[in-house]
Amino acid sequence: MKNFSYTLYRSLWSALDLLFPPACGGCGKIGSRWCAECQKRVQILSGTLCEICGLPQDTDGVCDACRTDRPHFRALRAWAVFDDPIRKALHKLKYRRDIALGDALAAHMVHYVKELNWTMDMVIPIPLGRQRYKERGYNQVGMIAKPLALALDIEFAPRELMRQKETRSQVGLSKQERQKNVLGAFQAGAEVRGKTILVLDDVSTTGSTLSSSAAALLSSGAKDVYALTVARALPHHGLKHV
Repeated sequence: MKNFSYTLYRSLWSALDLLFPPACGGCGKIGSRWCAECQKRVQILSGTLCEICGLPQDTDGVCDACRTDRPHFRALRAWAVFDDPIRKALHKLKYRRDIALGDALAAHMVHYVKELNWTMDMVIPIPLGRQRYKERGYNQVGMIAKPLALALDIEFAPRELMRQKETRSQVGLSKQERQKNVLGAFQAGAEVRGKTILVLDDVSTTGSTLSSSAAALLSSGAKDVYALTVARALPHHGLKHV
């Protein structure tokens, strides 16, 4: 049985849907924020994955890249492949202020996250820099992380991870450039000490941002860090398209 806080949260969004009929974030059809047809088109990321970074591979175990340069998180997983309709929905959430999509997507991710069987104490979204937050007015990742935390009955703690320096967009950067861009970018709060953290982002490509955030959380005393994204850009997508 879902907890009361999550039921109330979803009910509030449903009430807003009655007042302001939504359009699907994937196809634009009026009537729901995320329609059944678009959900059927979602490519769930499954199969044989690297135990650490979660990228598809031919054999079980840890991929060559993670053996050479192990990320700071214990494991990274993504719910879906970064293709339409997920790509279109995440862009609407991020750039077109369609914040209701956060709850709609989180609702479909709950079962997937539970199946991971990760034991977690706290959910933290990747934070925006001050300038980007000022321009956008909200953190799109937080709009997904909050209902997900409520559904899992885990503490939602968006203030326990902060950007201590502004970084440029990761779009178009190589893996090495991404790692350098986010090196030392984050600072974690004292409340993470002794806790296992789930850090959430919308899209991952190389996992550099999530690894940097995990390093900050571990430095502040976190017991362990798992990483999760809504979608994963696979190598054939190319870094410039995220």
